[in-house]
Amino acid sequence: LAGGAERSPALAACTFAVVDVETTGMRASGDDRVTDIAVVLVQGDRIELAFDSLINPGCAISPQITALTGITDAMVADAPTFDMAADAILAALAGRVFVAHNVRFDWSFVSAELRRNRGLSLDGPRLCTVRMSRRLIHGLSSHALDHVTAHFNLDNGARHRASGDALVTAEILRRLLAIAADQGASTLDDLEQLLSRRRR
Repeated sequence: LAGGAERSPALAACTFAVVDVETTGMRASGDDRVTDIAVVLVQGDRIELAFDSLINPGCAISPQITALTGITDAMVADAPTFDMAADAILAALAGRVFVAHNVRFDWSFVSAELRRNRGLSLDGPRLCTVRMSRRLIHGLSSHALDHVTAHFNLDNGARHRASGDALVTAEILRRLLAIAADQGASTLDDLEQLLSRRRR
């Protein structure tokens, strides 16, 4: 994102790509695959759903996953494969800061799918709203998405669907960035230093 620039980009100038994926399981490097993905762009006060699609994983979805997400084999039967959606997903992510609630999970699945389908690996800056919440919000018993959503009095009408979770995470990101700005963070480097600082 810095593009060879000497200085860290200002947060106000960054566009953040907030990503959420639903999957067939927890093993990105194993047999599990993406079944639903959304990318929401955040730039200042602007929030835009840039990509949202069910994905045909090419394998059966277990009853346990269907019970959690509501996504069935029938729903994804006519959906595009990740390979078919990859170009649009890459376009939504390109040049942006990758953000997710528990970013390691979403990053690992998107990266694994891109390696599998395009021979590419994700690269660039990323932010985790779980990590941001832990550092910037005090007093929560949990920093899971439902707890942080409730803390900010937000509503998620499509929990455990990619678009619903990505949109509410985008709203959470805006609020966390405002808190970070109040604590002196004006660039990506400032934010990383703030998040790395030990809480007293």
